[in-house]
Amino acid sequence: MKKIIKVKAVKKEEKTVYIDTPFIKLDAFLKLCDIAQTGGHGKMIIQDGLVEVNGEVCVQRGKKIKPGDRVRYENTIYSVEEK
Repeated sequence: MKKIIKVKAVKKEEKTVYIDTPFIKLDAFLKLCDIAQTGGHGKMIIQDGLVEVNGEVCVQRGKKIKPGDRVRYENTIYSVEEK
């Protein structure tokens, strides 16, 4: 008897986000990208381990996001660039 394995392909989307400061804190970044509606919502998303910064799960809401960083939430990767 053969086992059937179903695989769902998920398309990843990439977006570029421009900042005009040397850095932005992760919780503010989530609000800037319209991922979180409020700072409290952003805090919950971060504490739940749903955000990756440069390929690693980040649970620090005050993490400094700088140009060159890549932030992933769900199936979207946000590339940070200087304005």
